[in-house]
Amino acid sequence: MAKDDLALMAHLMRRAGFGATREELEERLAKGYEATVEGLLRPEDHEPVDIYEFLRYYQFQWKPGTAGGQGQTGWVWRMVNTEAPLQEKMCLFWHQIFATGVSKVDHYDEITDMIDLFREKGMGKYRDLLVEVARNPAMLFWLDNHENHATAINENWGRELLELFTMGVGNYTEEDVYECSRAFTGWTMTPKLPRFHMGRWDWYFEFKEDDHDYGEKDFLGHKGDFDGEDIIDIVLAHPATARFIARHLYSFFVADEVQVPAWQVSPPRDPEAVEAIASALTESDFDMTYALRVMFNSDFFKEARFAKVKNPTEVVVGTVRMAGGVELPGPEIFDWASHITYMGQELLNPPSVEGWHSGVEWVNSGTLMKRANFVSDMMGDLERPGVRNIVERVKDVGASPESVVRACLELLGEVEVKDETMSELVSHAEIEGDLAWDEANEADSARRVSEMLQLIVATREYQFA
Repeated sequence: MAKDDLALMAHLMRRAGFGATREELEERLAKGYEATVEGLLRPEDHEPVDIYEFLRYYQFQWKPGTAGGQGQTGWVWRMVNTEAPLQEKMCLFWHQIFATGVSKVDHYDEITDMIDLFREKGMGKYRDLLVEVARNPAMLFWLDNHENHATAINENWGRELLELFTMGVGNYTEEDVYECSRAFTGWTMTPKLPRFHMGRWDWYFEFKEDDHDYGEKDFLGHKGDFDGEDIIDIVLAHPATARFIARHLYSFFVADEVQVPAWQVSPPRDPEAVEAIASALTESDFDMTYALRVMFNSDFFKEARFAKVKNPTEVVVGTVRMAGGVELPGPEIFDWASHITYMGQELLNPPSVEGWHSGVEWVNSGTLMKRANFVSDMMGDLERPGVRNIVERVKDVGASPESVVRACLELLGEVEVKDETMSELVSHAEIEGDLAWDEANEADSARRVSEMLQLIVATREYQFA
C-alpha cells in the first residue's frame, strides 16, 4: 500500500474521528477512502456504545451533581469507545457552537440531553436540529428565553440565534433582533421542581399561548405573524447563514481560522473552500451529511494536513484510543475527563456562549506541559495493548535508530515532523546504538521504543491534527 494513501487515511481519521491505530488505518485503506467516508457518515450501521455499562459501575453519573465537576465523564467514555467517531466529533462540533454550560444551568443531565440531541440529529438537517435546540430546556435557561414574555421581551436567545447560530454579525439590525425575539415569546420550560437526592428533576419544553406575541413582525424584510419556526426558516434561507455555518465547518474540520468575533472583519482563510461548503449546504437544504461528504472528499480537505491544533478532547481521547486497554470503565476514566479540563476545555461547561477559542489559543506554557505529560505517560505504559502492539510492529522494521524513529512516527498515525525534529529524535536514539530483539535484550529494546514514542508525542508537531 502506498505511504501517501496511508497518510491521507490517517488525516481523515484525525479530523473525522480521534485518530486511528495502524491496524485500523490498514483495514480502512483496504475498503478505500470514499468508502471509509461513507461508513463514517452512517453511524447507524455501528453498534452504539452501551452507556448503561458505564452507569452500572458509576450509578451516580445517571444524574451527576455539579459539585464534583465530573458530569462529562460519561460522554468521554462514549468518545473513547465509539465505533462511530464522526458522530461523536459532530457532537463536539455542535457543543462548540451551541455552547451551553453547567456553570449557569447547574444541571449536568440537561446538558447531557443536549449532547444526546446532537448525537441524534447532528448529522441530519440543520433546521430540525435548530428547532430542537430552540426548545431545549438547557438552552432556554442558558439564554433566558424562559423569561421572554409577550409583555416583556428578552432578546438574549434571539440575539445569539442570529449572531452565533446562523447569520453572524453584520447581517441583521437591532430591530431584527427585537422582532426575532418577539417570535419566540411563550417558548419556555415547565416550572423547576426542587432537587431530589440524585439531582434535579427533568426539565421539559412548554409553549404558553397566553404568553406569545401574536402581533405582526417585521424581520429581515419579511412581514407576518411569525413564530419561532418561521424565524428559523427565514434565517436559513438567507445566504449569510450557509456561509457562516460553512466557515464553522471549515474551522473545525479543515484548518484553524481566526476566532468567530473577528469573522465580520477577517476574510476566510480559504474563501473558495468555504463557498464550496456553503453551496453544499444550500443545495441540500442544510443536510449536514451531504455537506460533510462534499468536504471530506474535496481537494482542499485532503491537502490541509496538520493545519489544526488539536483541541484537548482530541488530545486525550485520541491518545487513549491509541494506547488501548479501555474496554472496562475503570476509575481512570475520571482522570481522563479531568485532564481535558486541565488542558483548557471543560466539556459541558464552556466559558461563555461563544464557546472556546481554538487554534493556537489552546496552547500556552501551562496547557502545553499538561498535554506533553499526559500523552507521554500514556504512550510510555508498556502494559497498554496499543503500546505493546506498536513495539511488536517496530521489531519488523530493523534495528537502526533511524528506522526505529521512522517506524514510530508512522505507527503513531503517519506523524510528520520537521527535519530538525527528526534529527534530534535520531540523535537521541543513536545514543544507545542499534536495538537488539533477542531474548536477552528484548525488554530493553521495548523500553527504548516506548521512550521514543514518548518523545514523539511530546513534540510540537504532535500537537497538530
